[in-house]
Amino acid sequence: MRYNVILFDADDTLYDYAQSEAFALAGVFGEIHQECTNAIVDSYRRINQQLWNDFEQGIVTQGELRTARFERLLEEHSIKCALDAEAFSNIYIKYLGQGSFLMEGAEKLCSQLSERGQRMAIITNGIKEVQFNRISRSALCDSFECIVVSEDAGSQKPHEGIFDYAFDMLNHPDKSEVLIVGDSLTSDIQGGIRYGIDTCWYNPQRKANPTSIHPKYEIHTLEELHDIISSE
Repeated sequence: MRYNVILFDADDTLYDYAQSEAFALAGVFGEIHQECTNAIVDSYRRINQQLWNDFEQGIVTQGELRTARFERLLEEHSIKCALDAEAFSNIYIKYLGQGSFLMEGAEKLCSQLSERGQRMAIITNGIKEVQFNRISRSALCDSFECIVVSEDAGSQKPHEGIFDYAFDMLNHPDKSEVLIVGDSLTSDIQGGIRYGIDTCWYNPQRKANPTSIHPKYEIHTLEELHDIISSE
């Protein structure tokens, strides 16, 4: 096999984050007996994405992110309820961890790779309790040699620290035999390039790449990963 270890991003690579997010928002708004409108979902996604971008750049901590997104959302939509932003966030996190939805082709891919003895790991900036809950509930629960979360690593993609932590857990594989697969150019691909490992951009929506970040490979379905891994 061309690659000994595959590092998979979690959200929007193997796990359908948008579906989990919608499930969690519906859950928390149900508990406060308010309708979760499309406008609220759209606002939350915009606010959340900006804060995750800030987290990648080290502008905010993950703890700040968890509450700030709901402070901004509740204020933007003048939502009045008995919960403060921290309590709102805690309920949301509970539901988010229950939303274990897979991307199309993820279960088949991981099953086939496991059968052939492929080493696989997760490397994610997501919230630890959410990611472990979602992964443990899914059909992929036994697929990964390790699950590397930024909270444990003390560093997040695209920074080198999380990759150092992952390589320690994987007993220091040769970088030339490691491939990172993810949907984010600024997190997964830029992180992999900086660390000196090959990169594969999962781009199912065939988005244009307006950045100076150039992945070694680009795929539009997870099935396409087979040819990359098997090539010599």
